[in-house]
Amino acid sequence: MQQSHNAGRLVAVVVTHNRLAQLKTTVKRLLNSSQDHLYKVLIVDNASTDGTSAWLAEQTDPRLSILHSTVNTGGAGGFEAGMRHAMQHFSPDWLLLMDDDGRPYADALAAFHDQDRAPYDIIAAAVYLPNGGICDINRPSINPFWHKEIFLKTLLGGGREGFHLNTADYARGTPQDVDGASFVGLFVSRHAVDKIGYPDGDLFIYGDDILYTLSLRAAGGRIVFDPSLKFEHDHQTLREGENRFRPLWKSYYHHRNLLLVYRLAAGLWFWPALIIILPKWALKLRHHSGERRAFLRLMRHAIPDGLLRRLKRPHATIVEWSLTGPKD
Repeated sequence: MQQSHNAGRLVAVVVTHNRLAQLKTTVKRLLNSSQDHLYKVLIVDNASTDGTSAWLAEQTDPRLSILHSTVNTGGAGGFEAGMRHAMQHFSPDWLLLMDDDGRPYADALAAFHDQDRAPYDIIAAAVYLPNGGICDINRPSINPFWHKEIFLKTLLGGGREGFHLNTADYARGTPQDVDGASFVGLFVSRHAVDKIGYPDGDLFIYGDDILYTLSLRAAGGRIVFDPSLKFEHDHQTLREGENRFRPLWKSYYHHRNLLLVYRLAAGLWFWPALIIILPKWALKLRHHSGERRAFLRLMRHAIPDGLLRRLKRPHATIVEWSLTGPKD
């Protein structure tokens, strides 16, 4: 299909670590798109040890490019390195970001090129689970501290539902302005990179996407959610019916980085908001039967590290903190 609105050169950046089966599905889906719709696919292999490197070496599609990392830098480090590499080597007009378990619907990239994208700096896709339900962790958000009506809705019992897009928003036929979005199905323009640079790789995982998109909005950029661009996310971080991260060490990064997100989002309201946030986090202990000491150990470090912006903890140390002992 010929580009009707000249959206420009699109390069996909896929970060992977030890999920070869998922990566194979994602790469196949991406390379099924024509070169008019997708110029390059850059795979950032984050020190995988499951045969990913050997499989990638066997691939012959000229659009596929590989960036190997000798250490696992997490999703945040992978996206920073991948975006930098893509901008330096492929001169894209747009970058498309996803994890190895996220992938576009068959017609999503054609839909991206079917409309004028020039008015926007970042475009967030509608992300669904494999069963067709909306993927909750990838719902775009509106910062309640920047919008009075959203703040009141959130404060008066809306909670997370008060500032994240809902089913009706996904059913809309037109793009909708938002403030925050995830790195699954995120189209990032060259203008956005010129404006705010790259994500912070030191975050390792979680929060890098929201911090990046909120920073763009704070700098005057425009982000929209476009429900016509559909993605699938086959994630398994949170088990069905559970309220704990698997593996447990992920809870350290989640809470540490969430404090950075709250500080950027809330501004002067950050410290009063902690009066509500920290007791709610303490209540999560009830969900960690059999690993409560380890969870507390992680939280005891995550909270001061987030408040003081300490981002250089060795990942091996955090994993060690998450290990349960005989008294846990």
